[in-house]
Amino acid sequence: MSDVRDRPDPDTLLRRVQDEEARAKRGKLKIFFGFAPGVGKTYRMLQVARDLVTDQHLDVVVGVVEDHRRADTARLVLGLELLPRRKVHYRGRTVDELDLDAALGRRPKLLLVDELAHTNAAGSRHPKRWQDVEELLDAGIDVFTTMNVQHVESLNDIVAQISRVQVRETVPDSTLDRADAIELVDIAPEELLARLKEGKVYLPDQAKRAAAHFFQRGNLLAL
Repeated sequence: MSDVRDRPDPDTLLRRVQDEEARAKRGKLKIFFGFAPGVGKTYRMLQVARDLVTDQHLDVVVGVVEDHRRADTARLVLGLELLPRRKVHYRGRTVDELDLDAALGRRPKLLLVDELAHTNAAGSRHPKRWQDVEELLDAGIDVFTTMNVQHVESLNDIVAQISRVQVRETVPDSTLDRADAIELVDIAPEELLARLKEGKVYLPDQAKRAAAHFFQRGNLLAL
């Protein structure tokens, strides 16, 4: 006769079943991950999403895509359904944010949510965009998103030591741990610096400041 101490604890088994059911209902998260702005994360995310629409007729909606006035990226948005942004009035100006409630109501199979580390405007339901994404995933909506290595919470200080630039917006490691897929988007530092000089990363004034600080060849090689 088996010892009662060898029998599985019913509460532990119940929690395990509940956790598995919750994971099965949870949306899938894919992160397009780069070492710096301008390497092509958003462009690649849009490429993959468009292929899913064409090949699988997947229900894809753009929640937030920041093209930063890059014409080649903006072209990839054409033809995709756009979720209207939520207008937030903050400190005398109007800010466009992801409309989380509209996304939950529309409930696409896949929602594109750029810049995971973004800080939401005051008055939003969640202070951080990664928290918006967590709510979307819990609702069973698949999400594509983008982020850079300097936004990983546990690496933030290391990146600051390398680049001498402290990035304030971070994403907890637990969010990356729960991702179903992470695709690395990479280009040579020389190519990225050329893109910066050509105005394909930032507008001229912002590009000049970036070149003087974060976008130095030594920093990019280290990252």
